[in-house]
Amino acid sequence: MSSDYTIEIENVSKCYQIYDRPQDRLKQMLWRGHRQFYKEFVAVSDISLHIKKGETIGIIGSNGSGKSTLLQMLVGTLAPTGGSITKHGRVGALLELGSGFNGEFTGRENVYMNASVLGLAREEIEAKMQSIQEFADIGDFFDRPVKHYSSGMFVRLAFAVVVHVDAEILVIDEALAVGDAAFVQKCMRFLRQFKKDNTLLFVSHDAGAVTNLCDRVLWLDQGKNKMLGDAKTVCEAYLASVFEKQQGQHKIQKQTSANDAAPVDSDINASSINDEEGPAVTKDQRMAFLNASSLRNDIKLSEFNEESASFGLAGATVQSVALLDKSEAPLSWAVGGEVVALRVSVIAHQPVQGLIIGFFIKDKLGQSLFGDTTDISTMDSPVYLDEGQDMYVDFEFVMPLLQNGDYSICVAVAEGTLEHHVQHHWVHDALLFSVKTTSVRFGIVGIPMNAIRVNVSEYS
Repeated sequence: MSSDYTIEIENVSKCYQIYDRPQDRLKQMLWRGHRQFYKEFVAVSDISLHIKKGETIGIIGSNGSGKSTLLQMLVGTLAPTGGSITKHGRVGALLELGSGFNGEFTGRENVYMNASVLGLAREEIEAKMQSIQEFADIGDFFDRPVKHYSSGMFVRLAFAVVVHVDAEILVIDEALAVGDAAFVQKCMRFLRQFKKDNTLLFVSHDAGAVTNLCDRVLWLDQGKNKMLGDAKTVCEAYLASVFEKQQGQHKIQKQTSANDAAPVDSDINASSINDEEGPAVTKDQRMAFLNASSLRNDIKLSEFNEESASFGLAGATVQSVALLDKSEAPLSWAVGGEVVALRVSVIAHQPVQGLIIGFFIKDKLGQSLFGDTTDISTMDSPVYLDEGQDMYVDFEFVMPLLQNGDYSICVAVAEGTLEHHVQHHWVHDALLFSVKTTSVRFGIVGIPMNAIRVNVSEYS
Protein backbone atom coordinates (compact mmCIF):
# COMPACT_ATOMS: atom_id res chain seq x y z
CA MET A 1 0.00 0.00 0.00
CA SER A 2 1.21 3.50 -0.78
CA SER A 3 1.03 6.52 1.54
CA ASP A 4 0.46 8.68 -1.57
CA TYR A 5 -3.19 7.62 -1.53
CA THR A 6 -5.93 8.45 0.98
CA ILE A 7 -8.21 5.70 -0.41
CA GLU A 8 -7.13 2.40 -1.96
CA ILE A 9 -9.87 0.21 -3.37
CA GLU A 10 -8.52 -3.13 -4.59
CA ASN A 11 -10.71 -5.54 -6.59
CA VAL A 12 -13.76 -4.88 -4.43
CA SER A 13 -16.96 -6.83 -5.04
CA LYS A 14 -20.29 -7.11 -3.28
CA CYS A 15 -22.59 -10.08 -3.85
CA TYR A 16 -26.01 -10.55 -2.26
CA GLN A 17 -27.77 -13.86 -1.70
CA ILE A 18 -31.40 -13.65 -2.85
CA TYR A 19 -33.77 -16.24 -1.36
CA ASP A 20 -37.18 -16.91 -2.91
CA ARG A 21 -38.65 -18.18 0.39
CA PRO A 22 -37.73 -17.63 4.06
CA GLN A 23 -37.33 -21.36 4.65
CA ASP A 24 -34.61 -21.50 2.01
CA ARG A 25 -32.32 -19.61 4.40
CA LEU A 26 -32.71 -22.39 6.97
CA LYS A 27 -32.09 -25.05 4.32
CA GLN A 28 -28.91 -23.25 3.26
CA MET A 29 -27.65 -23.32 6.85
CA LEU A 30 -28.48 -27.00 7.24
CA TRP A 31 -26.84 -28.05 3.99
CA ARG A 32 -23.75 -25.99 4.92
CA GLY A 33 -22.93 -24.97 1.41
CA HIS A 34 -23.28 -28.43 -0.18
CA ARG A 35 -26.31 -27.20 -2.04
CA GLN A 36 -27.33 -23.70 -3.10
CA PHE A 37 -30.83 -22.44 -2.27
CA TYR A 38 -30.29 -18.83 -3.33
CA LYS A 39 -29.60 -16.72 -6.37
CA GLU A 40 -26.63 -14.43 -6.49
CA PHE A 41 -26.94 -10.74 -7.27
CA VAL A 42 -23.64 -8.99 -7.90
CA ALA A 43 -24.10 -5.32 -6.99
CA VAL A 44 -20.43 -4.35 -7.40
CA SER A 45 -17.89 -6.37 -9.36
CA ASP A 46 -14.09 -6.10 -9.18
CA ILE A 47 -13.70 -2.34 -8.70
CA SER A 48 -10.22 -0.90 -8.19
CA LEU A 49 -9.58 2.78 -7.56
CA HIS A 50 -6.69 4.68 -5.99
CA ILE A 51 -7.44 8.24 -4.84
CA LYS A 52 -4.79 10.77 -3.84
CA LYS A 53 -5.05 13.47 -1.21
CA GLY A 54 -6.54 16.63 -2.70
CA GLU A 55 -8.26 14.69 -5.48
CA THR A 56 -11.99 14.85 -6.14
CA ILE A 57 -13.63 11.79 -7.68
CA GLY A 58 -17.10 11.80 -9.18
CA ILE A 59 -19.15 8.61 -9.43
CA ILE A 60 -21.92 8.47 -12.03
CA GLY A 61 -24.24 5.80 -13.36
CA SER A 62 -27.91 4.97 -13.70
CA ASN A 63 -30.06 3.84 -10.80
CA GLY A 64 -29.00 0.37 -9.68
CA SER A 65 -25.49 0.68 -11.12
CA GLY A 66 -23.81 0.11 -7.74
CA LYS A 67 -22.90 3.68 -6.78
CA SER A 68 -24.50 3.68 -3.33
CA THR A 69 -23.28 0.15 -2.59
CA LEU A 70 -19.70 1.14 -3.34
CA LEU A 71 -19.96 4.22 -1.12
CA GLN A 72 -21.49 2.23 1.74
CA MET A 73 -18.57 -0.21 1.59
CA LEU A 74 -16.21 2.74 1.56
CA VAL A 75 -17.67 4.30 4.72
CA GLY A 76 -17.96 0.91 6.43
CA THR A 77 -21.73 0.39 6.66
CA LEU A 78 -21.40 -2.58 4.28
CA ALA A 79 -18.67 -5.21 4.18
CA PRO A 80 -17.30 -6.21 0.76
CA THR A 81 -17.69 -9.79 -0.37
CA GLY A 82 -14.25 -9.68 -1.97
CA GLY A 83 -11.29 -7.34 -2.22
CA SER A 84 -10.12 -4.69 0.22
CA ILE A 85 -10.60 -0.99 1.03
CA THR A 86 -7.91 0.99 2.84
CA LYS A 87 -8.53 4.54 4.08
CA HIS A 88 -5.99 6.97 5.49
CA GLY A 89 -7.91 9.62 7.43
CA ARG A 90 -11.26 10.29 9.07
CA VAL A 91 -14.27 9.77 6.79
CA GLY A 92 -17.36 11.97 6.80
CA ALA A 93 -20.33 10.79 4.79
CA LEU A 94 -23.67 12.17 3.66
CA LEU A 95 -25.46 9.23 2.09
CA GLU A 96 -29.16 8.33 2.16
CA LEU A 97 -31.53 11.05 3.33
CA GLY A 98 -31.90 10.83 7.11
CA SER A 99 -29.54 7.85 7.46
CA GLY A 100 -27.94 7.71 10.90
CA PHE A 101 -30.73 9.76 12.50
CA ASN A 102 -33.21 8.58 15.10
CA GLY A 103 -36.63 10.02 14.34
CA GLU A 104 -37.58 10.25 18.02
CA PHE A 105 -34.48 12.26 18.95
CA THR A 106 -34.20 16.01 18.53
CA GLY A 107 -31.81 17.55 16.05
CA ARG A 108 -29.41 18.40 18.89
CA GLU A 109 -29.50 14.84 20.24
CA ASN A 110 -28.92 13.46 16.76
CA VAL A 111 -25.90 15.73 16.38
CA TYR A 112 -24.34 14.15 19.48
CA MET A 113 -25.10 10.65 18.21
CA ASN A 114 -24.07 11.23 14.59
CA ALA A 115 -20.88 13.15 15.36
CA SER A 116 -19.77 10.55 17.91
CA VAL A 117 -20.20 7.81 15.30
CA LEU A 118 -17.99 9.88 12.98
CA GLY A 119 -15.25 9.97 15.64
CA LEU A 120 -15.74 13.13 17.69
CA ALA A 121 -15.52 13.11 21.48
CA ARG A 122 -18.36 14.68 23.45
CA GLU A 123 -16.20 17.65 24.41
CA GLU A 124 -15.43 18.31 20.74
CA ILE A 125 -19.12 18.09 19.82
CA GLU A 126 -20.11 20.55 22.53
CA ALA A 127 -17.43 22.98 21.36
CA LYS A 128 -18.79 22.82 17.80
CA MET A 129 -22.51 22.68 18.65
CA GLN A 130 -23.20 26.40 18.22
CA SER A 131 -21.44 26.46 14.85
CA ILE A 132 -23.34 23.35 13.72
CA GLN A 133 -26.64 24.93 14.72
CA GLU A 134 -25.84 28.13 12.83
CA PHE A 135 -24.76 26.22 9.70
CA ALA A 136 -27.94 24.08 9.68
CA ASP A 137 -30.06 27.23 10.14
CA ILE A 138 -33.30 25.38 10.94
CA GLY A 139 -34.35 27.62 13.83
CA ASP A 140 -36.41 26.10 16.64
CA PHE A 141 -36.58 22.77 14.81
CA PHE A 142 -33.03 22.09 16.06
CA ASP A 143 -34.55 21.08 19.41
CA ARG A 144 -37.54 19.18 17.98
CA PRO A 145 -37.74 15.48 16.99
CA VAL A 146 -36.38 14.96 13.48
CA LYS A 147 -39.43 12.88 12.54
CA HIS A 148 -41.13 16.25 12.00
CA TYR A 149 -38.40 17.47 9.63
CA SER A 150 -38.82 18.10 5.94
CA SER A 151 -36.33 16.52 3.53
CA GLY A 152 -34.54 19.86 3.27
CA MET A 153 -34.13 20.07 7.05
CA PHE A 154 -32.66 16.57 7.13
CA VAL A 155 -30.03 17.61 4.60
CA ARG A 156 -29.25 20.84 6.44
CA LEU A 157 -28.66 19.05 9.72
CA ALA A 158 -26.71 16.15 8.22
CA PHE A 159 -24.45 18.40 6.16
CA ALA A 160 -23.85 20.69 9.13
CA VAL A 161 -22.56 17.71 11.12
CA VAL A 162 -20.34 16.46 8.29
CA VAL A 163 -18.84 19.93 7.83
CA HIS A 164 -17.70 20.02 11.47
CA VAL A 165 -16.18 16.56 11.98
CA ASP A 166 -12.80 17.63 10.55
CA ALA A 167 -12.81 14.78 8.05
CA GLU A 168 -9.96 14.22 5.60
CA ILE A 169 -12.28 12.21 3.31
CA LEU A 170 -15.80 13.36 2.49
CA VAL A 171 -18.42 11.25 0.70
CA ILE A 172 -21.54 12.96 -0.72
CA ASP A 173 -24.27 10.85 -2.34
CA GLU A 174 -27.02 12.86 -4.11
CA ALA A 175 -28.02 14.43 -0.80
CA LEU A 176 -27.86 18.00 -2.08
CA ALA A 177 -30.54 17.34 -4.69
CA VAL A 178 -33.30 18.21 -2.18
CA GLY A 179 -31.74 21.31 -0.63
CA ASP A 180 -32.97 24.82 -1.35
CA ALA A 181 -30.87 27.01 -3.64
CA ALA A 182 -29.29 29.16 -0.93
CA PHE A 183 -28.23 26.18 1.17
CA VAL A 184 -26.92 24.24 -1.83
CA GLN A 185 -24.79 27.24 -2.77
CA LYS A 186 -23.40 27.37 0.78
CA CYS A 187 -22.60 23.65 0.61
CA MET A 188 -20.92 24.00 -2.78
CA ARG A 189 -18.74 26.81 -1.44
CA PHE A 190 -17.69 24.55 1.40
CA LEU A 191 -16.98 21.64 -0.97
CA ARG A 192 -14.82 23.80 -3.25
CA GLN A 193 -12.76 24.89 -0.26
CA PHE A 194 -12.64 21.38 1.22
CA LYS A 195 -11.39 19.75 -1.99
CA LYS A 196 -8.29 21.93 -2.15
CA ASP A 197 -6.51 19.92 0.57
CA ASN A 198 -8.71 16.87 1.14
CA THR A 199 -10.33 13.97 -0.68
CA LEU A 200 -13.89 14.24 -1.93
CA LEU A 201 -16.12 11.56 -3.47
CA PHE A 202 -19.16 13.10 -5.10
CA VAL A 203 -22.17 11.27 -6.55
CA SER A 204 -24.69 13.27 -8.56
CA HIS A 205 -26.90 13.06 -11.65
CA ASP A 206 -26.02 16.71 -12.34
CA ALA A 207 -23.27 16.42 -14.98
CA GLY A 208 -22.52 20.14 -14.67
CA ALA A 209 -21.83 19.82 -10.94
CA VAL A 210 -19.69 16.73 -11.52
CA THR A 211 -17.55 18.36 -14.21
CA ASN A 212 -17.27 21.49 -12.11
CA LEU A 213 -16.11 19.78 -8.92
CA CYS A 214 -14.36 16.60 -9.97
CA ASP A 215 -10.89 15.82 -11.29
CA ARG A 216 -11.72 12.26 -12.37
CA VAL A 217 -14.98 10.37 -12.77
CA LEU A 218 -15.80 6.68 -12.35
CA TRP A 219 -18.75 5.51 -14.46
CA LEU A 220 -20.41 2.41 -13.02
CA ASP A 221 -22.68 0.24 -15.13
CA GLN A 222 -24.32 -2.86 -13.61
CA GLY A 223 -21.74 -2.82 -10.85
CA LYS A 224 -18.74 -2.76 -13.19
CA ASN A 225 -16.17 -0.11 -14.09
CA LYS A 226 -17.51 1.14 -17.41
CA MET A 227 -15.08 4.05 -17.69
CA LEU A 228 -12.59 5.96 -15.54
CA GLY A 229 -11.01 9.20 -16.70
CA ASP A 230 -11.16 12.99 -16.64
CA ALA A 231 -14.53 14.45 -15.72
CA LYS A 232 -15.36 16.04 -19.06
CA THR A 233 -14.61 12.96 -21.17
CA VAL A 234 -16.46 10.50 -18.96
CA CYS A 235 -19.54 12.72 -18.52
CA GLU A 236 -19.81 13.20 -22.29
CA ALA A 237 -19.60 9.44 -22.85
CA TYR A 238 -22.22 8.85 -20.16
CA LEU A 239 -24.55 11.41 -21.75
CA ALA A 240 -24.25 9.63 -25.10
CA SER A 241 -25.05 6.30 -23.41
CA VAL A 242 -28.17 7.73 -21.75
CA PHE A 243 -29.51 8.91 -25.12
CA GLU A 244 -28.64 5.58 -26.72
CA LYS A 245 -30.66 3.67 -24.13
CA GLN A 246 -33.62 5.97 -24.70
CA GLN A 247 -33.71 5.93 -28.50
CA GLY A 248 -31.63 3.03 -29.78
CA GLN A 249 -28.16 2.51 -31.20
CA HIS A 250 -26.42 5.56 -32.63
CA LYS A 251 -25.76 5.63 -36.36
CA ILE A 252 -23.59 8.71 -36.86
CA GLN A 253 -22.25 8.78 -40.43
CA LYS A 254 -19.19 10.58 -41.75
CA GLN A 255 -20.23 14.17 -42.27
CA THR A 256 -20.38 15.67 -45.74
CA SER A 257 -18.35 18.84 -46.17
CA ALA A 258 -20.43 22.00 -46.00
CA ASN A 259 -18.53 23.31 -49.06
CA ASP A 260 -19.92 20.60 -51.36
CA ALA A 261 -23.14 22.52 -51.91
CA ALA A 262 -24.60 25.85 -50.97
CA PRO A 263 -27.48 25.67 -48.51
CA VAL A 264 -30.88 25.79 -50.17
CA ASP A 265 -33.70 28.03 -49.01
CA SER A 266 -35.94 26.45 -46.40
CA ASP A 267 -38.76 27.44 -44.07
CA ILE A 268 -36.28 28.72 -41.52
CA ASN A 269 -33.23 30.90 -41.99
CA ALA A 270 -31.46 33.84 -40.42
CA SER A 271 -34.23 36.29 -41.29
CA SER A 272 -37.30 34.10 -40.79
CA ILE A 273 -36.38 33.11 -37.25
CA ASN A 274 -37.44 36.59 -36.20
CA ASP A 275 -38.94 38.73 -38.95
CA GLU A 276 -39.67 41.60 -36.62
CA GLU A 277 -36.96 44.05 -35.75
CA GLY A 278 -35.64 43.22 -32.31
CA PRO A 279 -35.03 45.62 -29.45
CA ALA A 280 -32.08 47.97 -29.66
CA VAL A 281 -28.89 46.42 -28.37
CA THR A 282 -27.69 47.99 -25.15
CA LYS A 283 -24.14 49.26 -25.54
CA ASP A 284 -21.76 49.59 -22.64
CA GLN A 285 -20.34 53.11 -22.88
CA ARG A 286 -17.00 51.80 -21.62
CA MET A 287 -16.59 49.50 -24.63
CA ALA A 288 -15.00 52.17 -26.83
CA PHE A 289 -12.36 52.75 -24.17
CA LEU A 290 -11.89 49.02 -23.44
CA ASN A 291 -11.65 48.08 -27.12
CA ALA A 292 -8.88 50.63 -27.58
CA SER A 293 -6.95 49.23 -24.62
CA SER A 294 -5.18 46.03 -23.62
CA LEU A 295 -8.37 44.97 -21.83
CA ARG A 296 -10.33 44.32 -25.04
CA ASN A 297 -12.01 40.90 -24.78
CA ASP A 298 -10.14 39.22 -27.65
CA ILE A 299 -11.41 35.78 -28.63
CA LYS A 300 -9.49 33.46 -30.96
CA LEU A 301 -11.69 30.98 -32.82
CA SER A 302 -10.87 27.63 -34.35
CA GLU A 303 -12.59 26.03 -37.35
CA PHE A 304 -15.39 23.48 -37.17
CA ASN A 305 -13.96 20.11 -36.13
CA GLU A 306 -15.66 17.27 -38.02
CA GLU A 307 -13.83 14.71 -35.88
CA SER A 308 -15.23 15.93 -32.56
CA ALA A 309 -16.85 13.36 -30.30
CA SER A 310 -20.51 12.99 -31.24
CA PHE A 311 -23.51 10.69 -31.09
CA GLY A 312 -27.05 10.34 -32.45
CA LEU A 313 -29.27 8.47 -34.87
CA ALA A 314 -27.91 10.33 -37.92
CA GLY A 315 -31.29 11.12 -39.49
CA ALA A 316 -29.82 14.60 -39.88
CA THR A 317 -26.26 15.69 -39.19
CA VAL A 318 -24.33 18.89 -38.62
CA GLN A 319 -22.45 20.03 -41.71
CA SER A 320 -20.61 23.03 -40.33
CA VAL A 321 -20.51 25.49 -37.46
CA ALA A 322 -19.10 29.01 -37.68
CA LEU A 323 -19.24 32.33 -35.87
CA LEU A 324 -20.10 35.20 -38.26
CA ASP A 325 -19.90 38.97 -38.14
CA LYS A 326 -22.73 41.34 -39.20
CA SER A 327 -21.86 40.90 -42.88
CA GLU A 328 -22.07 37.08 -42.48
CA ALA A 329 -18.31 36.63 -42.94
CA PRO A 330 -16.74 33.81 -40.85
CA LEU A 331 -14.67 35.08 -37.95
CA SER A 332 -11.26 33.82 -36.86
CA TRP A 333 -11.17 36.43 -34.08
CA ALA A 334 -14.12 37.93 -32.20
CA VAL A 335 -14.50 40.61 -29.56
CA GLY A 336 -16.63 40.28 -26.44
CA GLY A 337 -19.48 42.78 -26.32
CA GLU A 338 -19.99 42.78 -30.11
CA VAL A 339 -22.89 41.28 -32.08
CA VAL A 340 -22.12 37.90 -33.67
CA ALA A 341 -24.14 35.09 -35.24
CA LEU A 342 -23.55 31.38 -34.70
CA ARG A 343 -24.41 29.57 -37.94
CA VAL A 344 -25.22 25.86 -37.73
CA SER A 345 -25.63 24.10 -41.09
CA VAL A 346 -27.49 20.77 -41.22
CA ILE A 347 -28.25 18.13 -43.85
CA ALA A 348 -31.01 15.50 -43.68
CA HIS A 349 -30.23 11.86 -44.52
CA GLN A 350 -33.89 10.86 -44.29
CA PRO A 351 -37.20 12.75 -44.11
CA VAL A 352 -37.36 14.54 -40.75
CA GLN A 353 -40.13 16.66 -39.27
CA GLY A 354 -40.10 19.00 -36.29
CA LEU A 355 -36.36 19.66 -36.53
CA ILE A 356 -34.81 21.43 -33.54
CA ILE A 357 -31.31 22.89 -33.63
CA GLY A 358 -29.57 24.17 -30.52
CA PHE A 359 -26.22 25.03 -28.97
CA PHE A 360 -24.41 25.39 -25.67
CA ILE A 361 -21.31 27.41 -24.93
CA LYS A 362 -19.26 25.65 -22.28
CA ASP A 363 -16.14 26.42 -20.30
CA LYS A 364 -13.13 24.11 -20.08
CA LEU A 365 -14.79 22.13 -17.27
CA GLY A 366 -17.82 21.38 -19.45
CA GLN A 367 -20.17 23.71 -17.57
CA SER A 368 -22.88 25.17 -19.78
CA LEU A 369 -22.63 28.97 -19.63
CA PHE A 370 -25.50 29.74 -21.99
CA GLY A 371 -27.26 28.46 -25.11
CA ASP A 372 -30.55 28.33 -27.00
CA THR A 373 -32.60 26.31 -29.47
CA THR A 374 -35.01 26.91 -32.35
CA ASP A 375 -37.80 25.19 -30.41
CA ILE A 376 -39.85 28.31 -29.59
CA SER A 377 -39.16 30.04 -32.92
CA THR A 378 -40.51 27.08 -34.91
CA MET A 379 -43.30 26.02 -32.55
CA ASP A 380 -46.04 27.28 -34.88
CA SER A 381 -44.31 26.18 -38.10
CA PRO A 382 -42.27 23.00 -37.55
CA VAL A 383 -39.34 22.50 -39.91
CA TYR A 384 -39.56 19.62 -42.37
CA LEU A 385 -36.62 18.41 -44.46
CA ASP A 386 -36.59 15.80 -47.21
CA GLU A 387 -33.73 13.37 -47.64
CA GLY A 388 -30.70 15.24 -49.00
CA GLN A 389 -32.12 18.69 -48.18
CA ASP A 390 -29.99 21.04 -46.14
CA MET A 391 -30.54 24.22 -44.13
CA TYR A 392 -28.85 26.56 -41.74
CA VAL A 393 -29.82 28.51 -38.64
CA ASP A 394 -28.21 31.74 -37.40
CA PHE A 395 -28.32 32.47 -33.68
CA GLU A 396 -27.58 36.18 -33.38
CA PHE A 397 -26.53 37.53 -30.00
CA VAL A 398 -24.13 39.87 -28.25
CA MET A 399 -21.00 37.91 -27.42
CA PRO A 400 -20.69 38.17 -23.64
CA LEU A 401 -17.50 39.28 -21.96
CA LEU A 402 -15.69 36.15 -20.80
CA GLN A 403 -12.86 35.33 -18.45
CA ASN A 404 -9.53 34.30 -19.94
CA GLY A 405 -9.42 30.62 -20.81
CA ASP A 406 -10.60 27.93 -23.20
CA TYR A 407 -14.22 27.39 -24.26
CA SER A 408 -16.18 25.20 -26.65
CA ILE A 409 -19.46 25.30 -28.53
CA CYS A 410 -21.58 22.16 -28.49
CA VAL A 411 -24.34 21.88 -31.13
CA ALA A 412 -27.19 19.42 -31.50
CA VAL A 413 -29.87 18.44 -34.01
CA ALA A 414 -33.03 16.71 -32.81
CA GLU A 415 -36.49 15.82 -34.12
CA GLY A 416 -39.70 16.29 -32.15
CA THR A 417 -40.28 18.70 -29.29
CA LEU A 418 -37.98 19.94 -26.55
CA GLU A 419 -39.72 17.62 -24.07
CA HIS A 420 -40.02 14.56 -26.36
CA HIS A 421 -37.46 14.16 -29.13
CA VAL A 422 -34.88 11.88 -30.68
CA GLN A 423 -31.30 13.05 -30.92
CA HIS A 424 -29.98 12.86 -34.48
CA HIS A 425 -26.60 14.48 -33.96
CA TRP A 426 -25.00 15.85 -30.81
CA VAL A 427 -21.50 17.25 -31.40
CA HIS A 428 -19.26 17.99 -28.44
CA ASP A 429 -16.63 20.71 -28.96
CA ALA A 430 -17.81 21.49 -32.50
CA LEU A 431 -16.09 24.86 -32.32
CA LEU A 432 -13.30 25.76 -29.90
CA PHE A 433 -12.26 29.24 -28.91
CA SER A 434 -9.87 30.85 -26.48
CA VAL A 435 -10.23 34.17 -24.68
CA LYS A 436 -6.86 35.91 -24.66
CA THR A 437 -7.57 39.21 -22.86
CA THR A 438 -10.46 40.41 -20.73
CA SER A 439 -11.78 43.18 -18.52
CA VAL A 440 -13.97 40.75 -16.54
CA ARG A 441 -13.04 40.84 -12.88
CA PHE A 442 -15.84 38.87 -11.23
CA GLY A 443 -18.02 35.90 -12.07
CA ILE A 444 -17.94 33.59 -15.07
CA VAL A 445 -19.61 35.85 -17.63
CA GLY A 446 -19.59 39.65 -17.83
CA ILE A 447 -22.47 41.60 -19.39
CA PRO A 448 -22.49 45.18 -20.72
CA MET A 449 -23.67 47.71 -18.15
CA ASN A 450 -26.29 50.31 -19.05
CA ALA A 451 -24.50 52.65 -16.69
CA ILE A 452 -22.38 52.73 -13.55
CA ARG A 453 -23.19 55.90 -11.64
CA VAL A 454 -20.99 57.16 -8.81
CA ASN A 455 -22.54 59.91 -6.69
CA VAL A 456 -20.55 61.59 -3.96
CA SER A 457 -22.38 63.93 -1.59
CA GLU A 458 -21.11 67.47 -1.36
CA TYR A 459 -18.69 68.16 1.47
CA SER A 460 -19.95 70.64 3.99
